Amino acid sequence: MKPLYWLILSSFILSACTTTTDSKPPLIAESSSKSTKKMSHKPPKKGICADSKAPPLSKCADTVTATSDNKGTLWAVWTNNQSIYIQSSTDKGNRFTAPVLVNTTPEKVAAENESRPKIKIDAKGNIYLTWVITLDEKRSTYVRFSRSTDGGKHFSTPVTVNDNLQIIRHRFDSLAVGKNGEIFVAWLDARDTEAAKKAGKEFKGLSLYYSTSTDGGKHFSPNKSIADHVCECCRIDTTVAPDNTPVVVWRHIFEGGIRDHALVKFKDWQTPDTIQRLSHEDWKIDACPHHGPAIAIADSGIYHAVWFSGSASKQGLFYGYSTDAGKSFSEPVNFGKEGTSHPHVLALDKQVFVTWQAFDGKINRALVIKSNDEGKTWAKPEVIAQTPEMADEPFLISDGQNEYLSWQSAQKDYQLIAIK
Repeated sequence: MKPLYWLILSSFILSACTTTTDSKPPLIAESSSKSTKKMSHKPPKKGICADSKAPPLSKCADTVTATSDNKGTLWAVWTNNQSIYIQSSTDKGNRFTAPVLVNTTPEKVAAENESRPKIKIDAKGNIYLTWVITLDEKRSTYVRFSRSTDGGKHFSTPVTVNDNLQIIRHRFDSLAVGKNGEIFVAWLDARDTEAAKKAGKEFKGLSLYYSTSTDGGKHFSPNKSIADHVCECCRIDTTVAPDNTPVVVWRHIFEGGIRDHALVKFKDWQTPDTIQRLSHEDWKIDACPHHGPAIAIADSGIYHAVWFSGSASKQGLFYGYSTDAGKSFSEPVNFGKEGTSHPHVLALDKQVFVTWQAFDGKINRALVIKSNDEGKTWAKPEVIAQTPEMADEPFLISDGQNEYLSWQSAQKDYQLIAIK
């Protein structure tokens, strides 16, 4: 296999377009505004999908997030008409069970681009869901949680995880479940930002907060802060290390307005360790890129991370690995150039998979690259799926035996595509 950067540079030169979701000005790094509309992940609904009284249909979903349990069953959660639904499949997504309604009372679910419902399943088959709802005030949101202990037949009444109930931002949640059923929820929170404003002080970005549950989601611990000055509209990602402790990655606002990435490994389920810097592109920008990082940890303990940067000298998508629990990372590989976005990573033993979205002005593509030597070298990138329509972000999942691309384009059936 050849070095990753050479394969990408020689194979894909695409026109640039990144997507924003808030009302902030476009990023300086965006270079093809004509393509922005085409890249939007939430097009206007048409036909039956535009009918608010129509029965729930996954092809009308704003987002689909999928995972596999330890028996190989595929579970997909999605949003439609202010409701959360879940379905399962035992034949790799060819046929799904009837949708099960999670929240019996409709809520304004924030499901677009990097904000989507999350799903995790513990070793006993209990299903845990988190999502974000929008409130009446602009950009005000709460983080919600529900669980099923009977194989997805019924779900508990949703509860709010953030114990600060101000009508402010609590958003971009991330969910992880430990080996013994521990539940960890992290999110971006504005409580410290608002307190600073009232005191007449400057506070860049938001704070990163978390809460845990050790009784299967019946109760959650008081919210605690991990970090201040976190980029306010980029997804965060959480996984569990081999020693059964959470690891969280996010886009941070470093000194001088640099918006690169940070990582924290927890000492236990209640105690974050020292914050480490993950990326060093030195992207100085007074806006939110709407591109968060992703992380996967192999059983060997090697951390694999992917992220996006719009730095003047280092633009596009990057990959790096760490052999010292996130204290330092390898020299980053710039595997995606113009027109690429939203990378995701999966690590299984020595195999590492990375997927991302690419747009050339006409076609949306979901690409995958694979490494068999823990990220040191890579096979050629492969286009796994493509569409001229608007498309959701691509993700990777495994059923314990095979790896799959999880993807959906506008008002089309959900696709689970085996990666060869």
